[in-house]
Amino acid sequence: MMKALWSAASGMISQQTNVDTISNNLANVNTTGFKNDKAEFKTLLYQTIQSKTTSANGATKPVGAQVGLGTRLAAITTDFGQGPAIASESETAFAINGDGFFAVRGGDGNTYYTRNGDFKWSMGTAGVTLSTSDGLPVLDSNGKAIVIPSNVATSKVTFTTSTGEVGYLGDDGNYVSLNQTIGTWQFNNPAGLEKTSSSRYIVTDASGPAMNEASTRGLTKSTIMHKYLEASNVQVADEMVNLIVAQRAYEMNSKAIQAADDMMGQANSLKR
Repeated sequence: MMKALWSAASGMISQQTNVDTISNNLANVNTTGFKNDKAEFKTLLYQTIQSKTTSANGATKPVGAQVGLGTRLAAITTDFGQGPAIASESETAFAINGDGFFAVRGGDGNTYYTRNGDFKWSMGTAGVTLSTSDGLPVLDSNGKAIVIPSNVATSKVTFTTSTGEVGYLGDDGNYVSLNQTIGTWQFNNPAGLEKTSSSRYIVTDASGPAMNEASTRGLTKSTIMHKYLEASNVQVADEMVNLIVAQRAYEMNSKAIQAADDMMGQANSLKR
């Protein structure tokens, strides 16, 4: 069996994954807080056809002869570069400028992290709670849900720009602080986070533990932009170019399979 068949087949499988990754990037170009993914590849094992000492007299040759056996997917890495900030009319819209992540409490009790700051007010068991569009409560810098008093209307709630401090205007017009600040967390290796749906991430051993910006020393704190949302960092022009390259690579691998098939057909016809 010709090695070219399997090598080219591995290339087609890898490029299919590449196209899938690019397609997902393009599909989420308008998803708030989405981060661009990139497929990376590595070579498979090499087969030694001729070593450096295969001459009849055992003389050392300067180079040998090895044939690669194809490629495979090595990783799909996420680019956590800053996305553009887009102005929003929502009073509960927030964008992070920096390396931080918002934290939300999932229905399973676990903490998830996200860059999507398109929050809403929802009626929870504890009262009116700042939450995601899926109803998951947003956590403050102490890891607690942000709940406003029952006698305070959501229209009275205010947020301090850059710090995310939560308060409200009393009946007398004076500002009253809730002593809560929208929490932000960082990671030593954000690329190691495990992705879930709705642009949320889970902590893994590869990412390292979440570091609270409010209590961890040495971190460059992020700023929170009120009434802004962070758009995805997908560059459509770059993704279209990558899509064309991936498609051409897929076609070339398919042509290699066709060439190998033609060569095997000609070899089989020699005995006729």
